[in-house]
Amino acid sequence: MKKHQKLLLLMALALPVTFNVNAQNQNGTLFNDGWKFHKGEIGQTAIAQTNGADWKTVSIPHDWSIEEPFSDEWPSATGYLPGGIGWYQKSFTVPLTWKSKVVSIYFDGVYKNSEVYLNGKLLGKRPNGFIPFEYELNKHLKYGTKNTITVKADHSQFADSRWYTGSGIYRNVYLKLNNPLYIAKWGVKFFTPKVSRSVAEANVEVTLVNKIKENTTINIISDLRDANGMVVASSNQKLFTGNRDSIKSNLSLKVKSPQLWSVNDPNLYQLSVQVKMAGKVISSWKDKVGIRNIRFDAGSGFYLNDKNLKLKGVCIHDDAGALGVAVPEGVWVRRLKLLKEAGCNSIRMSHNPHADYLYRLCDQMGFLVMDEAFDEWEFGKNKWVKGWNVGTPSNDGYHSAFKEWASIDVRDMVLRNFNRPSIIMWSIGNEIDYPNDPYTHEVLNSGRNPQIYGKGFLSDHPSVSRLSALSKQLAGAVKKFDTSRPVTAALAGVVMSNTTDYPANLDIVGYNYQEYRYADDHKAYPKRIIYGSENGMQLSAWNAVDSNQYISAQYLWTGIDYLGEAGRWPERSNRAGLLDLAGFRKPEYYFRQSIWATKPMIYIGTTAVPKGEDKGIWSHKRAEPNWNWKEGDMVRLNCFTNCENAELFVNGKSMGKKAKQGNNFIWWDIPFEEGEVKAIGNSNGNKQVEYVLKSSGSAYGLQVSVESDKAGSENRLSHLIIRVVDKNGIPVYDADNEITVTVSENGKLLGLESGSSSSHENYKGTKRKALHGNLLAYIQSLKNTGNITVDITSPALKSITISIK
Repeated sequence: MKKHQKLLLLMALALPVTFNVNAQNQNGTLFNDGWKFHKGEIGQTAIAQTNGADWKTVSIPHDWSIEEPFSDEWPSATGYLPGGIGWYQKSFTVPLTWKSKVVSIYFDGVYKNSEVYLNGKLLGKRPNGFIPFEYELNKHLKYGTKNTITVKADHSQFADSRWYTGSGIYRNVYLKLNNPLYIAKWGVKFFTPKVSRSVAEANVEVTLVNKIKENTTINIISDLRDANGMVVASSNQKLFTGNRDSIKSNLSLKVKSPQLWSVNDPNLYQLSVQVKMAGKVISSWKDKVGIRNIRFDAGSGFYLNDKNLKLKGVCIHDDAGALGVAVPEGVWVRRLKLLKEAGCNSIRMSHNPHADYLYRLCDQMGFLVMDEAFDEWEFGKNKWVKGWNVGTPSNDGYHSAFKEWASIDVRDMVLRNFNRPSIIMWSIGNEIDYPNDPYTHEVLNSGRNPQIYGKGFLSDHPSVSRLSALSKQLAGAVKKFDTSRPVTAALAGVVMSNTTDYPANLDIVGYNYQEYRYADDHKAYPKRIIYGSENGMQLSAWNAVDSNQYISAQYLWTGIDYLGEAGRWPERSNRAGLLDLAGFRKPEYYFRQSIWATKPMIYIGTTAVPKGEDKGIWSHKRAEPNWNWKEGDMVRLNCFTNCENAELFVNGKSMGKKAKQGNNFIWWDIPFEEGEVKAIGNSNGNKQVEYVLKSSGSAYGLQVSVESDKAGSENRLSHLIIRVVDKNGIPVYDADNEITVTVSENGKLLGLESGSSSSHENYKGTKRKALHGNLLAYIQSLKNTGNITVDITSPALKSITISIK
């Protein structure tokens, strides 16, 4: 390169452009607006041109499956909703000043088999619908004129998952603009090899993409700032680029008296990296990071910052009922707050990588995370079509792409979230060893096998011995990019896997629903680190963790109800959660809170006097918040509390104090008497907390409470919790009135959710029936000025109008 050419390049790097490079976050600038959508195939010529009226305008994230009607012609596994093929298109103009830039597009997730085109030219394909990906645009970019991005999502194999996945560009899209020398995608790695209360040593590894191809001097500068914006550590390095496509830099930081990240105090620092050339910043990056250390011990469990900690975890899926999988961040803010209140401190991202913001929220709110890659490997699992374990299953799924893409997908899962302090383990698979689905072994002819498809050993199925090589491959794919966290997997057929190297290839071994194996396997494999990776709701499943020092975790199935993995029609969602689809607390939520939470709590609810105890592993405590029975009916009133004892009052008359029994709750069998029941929780001789239920009259009107995130900002999300009440304002538990929600032009109704698992009402309509007297409305602001007026009506009920500021 001649001297004057090099000078012009340096000047171009420093010139301002209309798109602010330094304003981008680590993924770029949101590119969600202005997309068009077409359901069904299109002609080849349509890929390159702007299409017409049959394409509708949509907002990204977008899930087309949730917009369709439920029908039993579709599979139960994915919620009786259709898949199909969909196309997205967006046109945008690129200024001439971008000729000196590197332009790329980043998708956080497209379900699935995506193909991305720019001006009719294929940029690439990605089979996995849960993994983010990026394409450089420069080769086919037109400067100073219109460009067209076209994206195909092929979900025509719609029975391809055991749960609802949605369809389309259902996560954020970002546009990136870089100078010719820039920090690579996921090109900053922050890790802390030595951490104590007095000092922490951190390393920052920076990877640069170099398109200059001329030996140039650059400076890489990194600094770490605390919550007050004060620099607590900094480092810089001078490098010569040389003729290298990729440049690596390693910087060291030392932080005195670090504020450690923990579940109770999720302290975060801002890490910044700048690349300077000739005194000008040509590339920059920043994100929140945490300082903490973790370790697992075969004899004593999990340690966070050298303190022993039990992981009180739940499994979650991506969807949010009415919203499908196109879920705004504010929905998960509310859900995580509720889980935190229940005493939950850990989240399992089952059974795939989730949306980018969810990990950031876990960092901010203090959740420890198991990130998970796959639900199947080289062979397809059973996906039920006519109800769970009913009829003939489908075996479509990710396995068809596994051989080519598995190690790449694992790499991208790890690199994308490497800097998240919340993540404490990488899972390479869930129930890959499910007995006879698909792998088998002769050991299934004997012994105890709680989960099994078919009866005993099936000679026509693949041998479980295959898992030795595959688990070694995937664990190696993780270790290539991260040795600071353990590799794990959730095992369903431990009795089979123990005949292979599969458990030995893992750093820690998750057991699904096999608490009965803990003691024997701990004795047989004393160096094996065992924990509960998926567990039922029974108290005994938690006792197996709480009473055994060497078992560190329980992950309940599940934290929240989810679409798919459904029973026979008309059931279209799974009801296993502590929270229902609307995020309303179930009785089981309060029971779990009484076990896990430290803040004093109490709850009471009623059920008919049971004839016997339900011993199913997914059975839920029955305690409905309903004090409307027939006069004189014998009713069991269940009380969940973490206090020492509880006293029950019926219309002011004490029914006596009771302490918790061996099953960790209290109950009274009493005749129903209209009025009020109250439970008071006591500890150390003092009242701590109370809970009240009142008999209600007939439905009279509506009450609304509003929960908003990012108050006052553009596109904030508001949750409207609508309740049917009697004339005294008492909630009517059995009310199922149809409620209509109308929103003014400043806002948009994203969906209505009652929490019902069998309602087939239109999820994108403006009306829906209440369930247990409750309904949730999702309202999104469209402007950052002016109030949003919401009219809420129901036939024969007193209507209500509210204003959201």
